[in-house]
Amino acid sequence: MAARDLHGIGAPWGDRSPGDPENRAFEVIGKPHRKVDGLAKATGRAQYTDDLVLPGMLHAKTLRSPHAHARIVAIDTTRAQALPGVHAVITGRDLPIQYGVIPWTQDENALAVDKVRFVGDAVAAVAAVDEDTANAALKLIRVEYEPLHAFLDPEESLARSEPRIHDDSKTGNVSKHVRLDFGDVETALASADVVLEGDYVFHGTTHAAIEPHCALAQWSAEGLLTVWSSTQITHYVQRALAKVLELPIHKIRVIQPALGGAFGGKSDPFSLEFCVAKLAMLTGRPVKMLYTREEVFYCHRGRHPMQLHYRTGASKDGKIAAVDAKILIDGGAYSSFGLVTTYYAGQLLTGPYHFPNYRFDSTRVFTNKPPCGPKRGHGSVQPRFAFEVQLDELAERIALDPIELRRRNFQGDFTRTVNGQRITSNGFLACLDEVERASGWRARRGKLGFGRGLGVAGSMSISGTNYPVYPNKMPQAGIQLAAERSGRVTVFTGGNDIGQGSNSVVAYVVAEELGMDVADVRVVAADTDLVPVDLGAYSSRVTFMVGNATIDAARKLRASIVLAIAKEWQVDAARVRMANGRVFDTESTERSITTAEAFQIAEAHCDTLGSTGSYNTPTLGGDYRGGTIGASPAYSFTAHVVEASVDVETGRITCHAVWIAHDCGRALNPMLVAGQMEGSAYMGIAEALLEEHGVNRFGLHAGPSLLDYRIPTSVDTPELAALIVESLDPEGPYGAKEAGEGPLHPSLPALSNAIFDAVGVRLRELPFTPAKVLRALAEKDARSAPVARGRA
Repeated sequence: MAARDLHGIGAPWGDRSPGDPENRAFEVIGKPHRKVDGLAKATGRAQYTDDLVLPGMLHAKTLRSPHAHARIVAIDTTRAQALPGVHAVITGRDLPIQYGVIPWTQDENALAVDKVRFVGDAVAAVAAVDEDTANAALKLIRVEYEPLHAFLDPEESLARSEPRIHDDSKTGNVSKHVRLDFGDVETALASADVVLEGDYVFHGTTHAAIEPHCALAQWSAEGLLTVWSSTQITHYVQRALAKVLELPIHKIRVIQPALGGAFGGKSDPFSLEFCVAKLAMLTGRPVKMLYTREEVFYCHRGRHPMQLHYRTGASKDGKIAAVDAKILIDGGAYSSFGLVTTYYAGQLLTGPYHFPNYRFDSTRVFTNKPPCGPKRGHGSVQPRFAFEVQLDELAERIALDPIELRRRNFQGDFTRTVNGQRITSNGFLACLDEVERASGWRARRGKLGFGRGLGVAGSMSISGTNYPVYPNKMPQAGIQLAAERSGRVTVFTGGNDIGQGSNSVVAYVVAEELGMDVADVRVVAADTDLVPVDLGAYSSRVTFMVGNATIDAARKLRASIVLAIAKEWQVDAARVRMANGRVFDTESTERSITTAEAFQIAEAHCDTLGSTGSYNTPTLGGDYRGGTIGASPAYSFTAHVVEASVDVETGRITCHAVWIAHDCGRALNPMLVAGQMEGSAYMGIAEALLEEHGVNRFGLHAGPSLLDYRIPTSVDTPELAALIVESLDPEGPYGAKEAGEGPLHPSLPALSNAIFDAVGVRLRELPFTPAKVLRALAEKDARSAPVARGRA
């Protein structure tokens, strides 16, 4: 495995692995390039949704529930409608059709119809000449509620089914239950030399994207609806709008402008998209709605709180014999991606270690809290935290180095996991080698003095999902290319760039395949009227799937051009090469033309120049119910070492450094990969030490603002060392795999394990607050104090 240390200056950007599956030198791929939209964002010229202003535009606001759980007895909007400047008021009666991103669990309304299910649930919406008038109108709406018992504890939701949060539920307040057994867990645990058992708690967190949710709708005289939205799933929003508004899908256009962060928090259709669309249709004028920061906290779809119980059995030499997991998931008020979350909590733990026997019992319940959904590393960050801490406990119990324990259980490459997932390339051992070397693990672990320590953890993550969340046999990603006579190529992609650089990746691929300068490739993205269907930015699918589709389209276009030039020159096509902005004969240096000239010749021979490409996953997953959930065409692998210190007087933890080794297959742009690795680790450490999305006993958010919701500043951020490992996967574009989610997982357990190395206490409940540290230290001292005999 080739590795690159991107911590510092002078990284070997151009190194190529001898295992390059294509055995070729690259001109663009594998080298640092700025993002195609980087300059516009850096200079403030990028247009975000809230920057858009249309003539005659109205502003919309939402009335939200003050109750965590209540029936709506009556709503009176007459005073609001009579307020000067108000153009329309809508309630749940105007949008009665339910929706949801997953077809089997569509349980949301854009505005509450019969009941509200969390503090902040949307009840009514107003369109007015300005925001002040809209807010004034909200105060004039009268809603009569019948309060109901509010479920704020997932254990209570599990034990008590009445009153049901969703009246039509056949399973009480259980959202989804999954139990899957692989092998004979109980027999393996009974015969294991060592069995560890423990409880772990993962708190709720939110995305804290810089840009709040925003949507703008316009209804044309011809009956065409256009919606601009800060979404990361334009295609799904289009489908949901068609369903709820009962419009033909071809009458709806959804556009994603520049996006100010998402991290999974914009991968659901949201109330505001339906409300602005309906209000625009009623008023005949454009309507915009921008959520306040407080509204984002209540609508967040953040990371699920989980209570996790693990049993791990192993031999005395550290070989894992069996793993048994029981997980309770707090889903909040609606399903969102919860069906998938419930599976992911178990299905994605089975690498990079070999489990001969494995069982998970995962239950997601509804509560009267803001609904949870996908956040970076969706569904698998919480179990990874619990299991990697328990692995460290296992290493301590059998007196084995924690890195060595992980090496001994390495599952290998080109194999299958216990639950039937196909593993292709696997650079996990190289990741362990890299963090061990870079952190000085062997010389420093356990030797930094009391109060300072090192911890390690590993993980596996998916590179896209096996099939879309609504089943179909069509491609998961599509690309169209248009080659223009001037030498420019325009790429039309449905992929959603949420800051990860997927629009840049398609430009790099086209430039590589056609021998062009990246600056001569234009990208048109995420506009349902102009681009092929793509399913959105979730599950680390975009670079992998859209990248493969782009290679397909670019190679078809290149073949047409090469054949036309070969015919023009009367030479064999194998002699024609495209590189460095020119097309030339490899056997005659005198015969060379510009790319623009080549396009003109090809157009004369072939008609208008263009091509299409697509990608769909192979058939994957185990042969059992749910076996395809978590199945991916390729898995990335990660190892982290964290260095941290603990002030035993105050309980304060300081994270000093994180060494991040990530197997991304091939780094298409090492600079972007390193940025994703560092951002992931930053987010993980933030969740461990500072962030918490909690509600009080009334269902009110503890602090719905960025003043109260703590995220690290640059002063709080540890030193981050990105160590790229390239395993060159046969499924990925040029061998690439994901790099945007996997590098988050190990940072939380590695920090917990570092704290144990520092002061000898295990932190199993997140976040790691000073109070929890002091309590753990006091309990340790109490256990180690000699037992007093007799009376003083």
